[in-house]
Amino acid sequence: MPHPTDTGQELFPTEKPSLFADVIVPLYLPKTLTWSIPVAMEQQVKQGCRVEVQVGKSKRYAGIVKRVHHEIPGKYEVKPILSVLDETPVVTTQQLQLWEWIASYYCCSEGEVMIAALPSHLKLSSESVIQYNEFHAVALHELSDKEYLVAEALEIKQQLSLAEIQTLLDSHYVYPVVKKLVEKGIATVWESLQEKYKEKTETYVTLSPLYRNEAALEELVNSWSKAPKQLDLLLAFLHFDRTEGQVVKSALLKKAGASAAVLDGLVSKGVLQLEKRSVDRLPQMAKELDVAIEFSEPQQKALESLRQQTQTHAVTLLHGVTGSGKTQLYIQLIADTIRKGQQCLYLLPEIALTSQIVRKLRQHLGGYVGIYHSKFNPNERLELWNKVLSGEIQVVLGARSALFLPFNNLQLVIIDEEHDSSFKQYDPAPRYHARDAAIFYASLWNAKVLLGSATPSIETYHNCETGKYGLVTLNERYGDLELPAMELIDLKQVPDSRKGKVILSPPMKEAIDQTLQAGKQVIVFQNRRGYSPYQICNVCGWIPRCEHCDVSLTFHKSTQKLHCHYCGATYPPAKTCEACGSHQFRQKSFGTEQLEESLEQAFPNHAVARMDTD
Repeated sequence: MPHPTDTGQELFPTEKPSLFADVIVPLYLPKTLTWSIPVAMEQQVKQGCRVEVQVGKSKRYAGIVKRVHHEIPGKYEVKPILSVLDETPVVTTQQLQLWEWIASYYCCSEGEVMIAALPSHLKLSSESVIQYNEFHAVALHELSDKEYLVAEALEIKQQLSLAEIQTLLDSHYVYPVVKKLVEKGIATVWESLQEKYKEKTETYVTLSPLYRNEAALEELVNSWSKAPKQLDLLLAFLHFDRTEGQVVKSALLKKAGASAAVLDGLVSKGVLQLEKRSVDRLPQMAKELDVAIEFSEPQQKALESLRQQTQTHAVTLLHGVTGSGKTQLYIQLIADTIRKGQQCLYLLPEIALTSQIVRKLRQHLGGYVGIYHSKFNPNERLELWNKVLSGEIQVVLGARSALFLPFNNLQLVIIDEEHDSSFKQYDPAPRYHARDAAIFYASLWNAKVLLGSATPSIETYHNCETGKYGLVTLNERYGDLELPAMELIDLKQVPDSRKGKVILSPPMKEAIDQTLQAGKQVIVFQNRRGYSPYQICNVCGWIPRCEHCDVSLTFHKSTQKLHCHYCGATYPPAKTCEACGSHQFRQKSFGTEQLEESLEQAFPNHAVARMDTD
């Protein structure tokens, strides 16, 4: 049926609303718009709840209520809220304050922050629904083939979505067909807002109440005369039930090697029952703490110093060398937070979210830890969101997007590798820095922030030196291990027949050769791709640049072209200088292609592989 608001009648014509709500919608809008709250919804509309609102002539969105008030907007006609989608808030007051700060500080709209912050299943926008008009007066044989197909399907199903019509016609270009059907009165169009989240269910097998006492069950088994496969499945169920406690249909059939038809036979006889239950998509672990960590003397001193620094500073930097055991200190502080019934956010760069750190945290903190990163599907993200909101999950380990989760008692924020550039979101908006935004978010909770790094960013270290942040240093590696030896070689001081163009210095060749002779592998890093980062005119110094980006072009030997690494444009290699007309060019520096070539020449008996974005 058409949506009630499409009839042209007001939802509540006799009662004039006195309450209004500022609602954030997932759109770029310079300011937050206001909708009126119908009298019947006044008790339901709360800050942080989702409400269905209309934007423009027909489009509907699920927006987040930012503020409820009595101020009547005077510049535009206020539309009523259409419905309330949540009984309780899905976004906290602190989250709304964080969204407002990010929008102000990083020059974007709160709608853009909302798009980045919410799981996709909470961000609803309306879908056009095509509905059949049974009172039309058009004969179907007068329609075109495509119109007839859609009209016939509408007559059967009564309504179709645009996606269903696209599938039916095997084409994405269906708007002209829909428009013709609407013009001829065969169909009408309205907007429908649909929830996308679906609970995951499993079918469980249980024993019928008739056979839950030992005597009745024993008599049933002893008197069984036919259907031996059913008896085998029943015995397998009884064993599974006593060892596992709960029997999942799929697991039972797999273990017993039986078909679904055999199980259906037992169900039809009233021996077994099938029951669908909602199950959790996230792995369940026991909530047990195991933090009996044996700290070294430097670690113990650092832990005590951290506890002292957090008493006097909101933000503290743990400056520890690589391998000093910073993670073990984090685990101890997180365990202290869990014991107080509080929540902790542990942020890592995306690349550092490896199975190793996840395994280490779960080994010590068990089911208290939830993981949140880009590999999770929308259903899993929403389930984790709800568990954090309810306080069921006390510790969240995640990349920068975990910052937007709805904590209800956040007291500790750990940002490991705080210097890492991947904490900065560059595109699209909001272009926020997760470290800085997390520090602000923690201030809303009066929570403590711990930054960890072996190579702190300049701004963080400056804040430590000025006394704004606390500072704890850990200069010894765990287990008295020595730091790897590092040797800096000035290639300009290495003699070479090619006038100073040295790629592999003698000490590097020797070190690589010794490693290969020992049967081990070598990684050689170079932060330039292509063969040569740029060409230069020998006479006047002119360098070929991209016509679009005005950056120097990189020569790629594999394509024999000059590439722009910004926009991807390619050009033929420069033969004539556009400044002086000279034909004398030389290649400066080297990239991964030339490095690969040099390694193959220096070590011809060993396999060399190049891995870069090319």
